[in-house]
Amino acid sequence: MGSASAVLSAGGYTVGALAAVNAVGAVTVADGPHFWAAPWEMGAEFGGLGLPERFTPGAEQGPTKRPGTATTLAIVATDAALTQAQATRMATAAHDGMARAIVPSHTLLDGDLVFAVSTGARPLRDPLADPFRLGHAAAACLARAIARGVYAATPAPGDVLPAWRARFGG
Repeated sequence: MGSASAVLSAGGYTVGALAAVNAVGAVTVADGPHFWAAPWEMGAEFGGLGLPERFTPGAEQGPTKRPGTATTLAIVATDAALTQAQATRMATAAHDGMARAIVPSHTLLDGDLVFAVSTGARPLRDPLADPFRLGHAAAACLARAIARGVYAATPAPGDVLPAWRARFGG
C-alpha cells in the first residue's frame, strides 16, 4: 500500500492517491533500484535515486505471476467539486499514473482499477482547466503512491518475490 498527495498551485485543490500494488510489470528499471516513477518524486519519498543513467531497450522481463494473481487497485480523491462524469474522467487520467510507474502496465494478466471520489468542498473555478489539472495531478500522485508503496513494503513470511528493501536496502 502506498499513498501520495499534492496541492495544486492553481486553485489550491488537494488531490490524493492510495494504491494497493501487486502488478505483473516492474516498478523499477531493469534489475536496479531506480523507480520508473522517479520524474514525479517529491523530495526523497521513495529513495531520491532519480532515473538510471541508461535504459536498455527490450530488457524488461516476462511475467512472473500467474493469471488472476496480479492487480493494482487505486483510489484518487480530491476536494474539488466534481460531477460524476468529471470524477470518472479523473479516474481515467489517473490510469496514466500506473503507466508512469509500472512497465509494462495494464497487461492481460493485471486486473487494474482506479476509483475516484470528490468531497465537493471546493467549487471549480474553471470547468475546463481545473479538471485538466486535476487529471494530471491524479496521475502524478498515483505514480508516486505506487512507488512509495513498493519502497515502504517490508518482507513477509512466504513472499514469493523479494521486497524492494530486501533487494536494495533503504
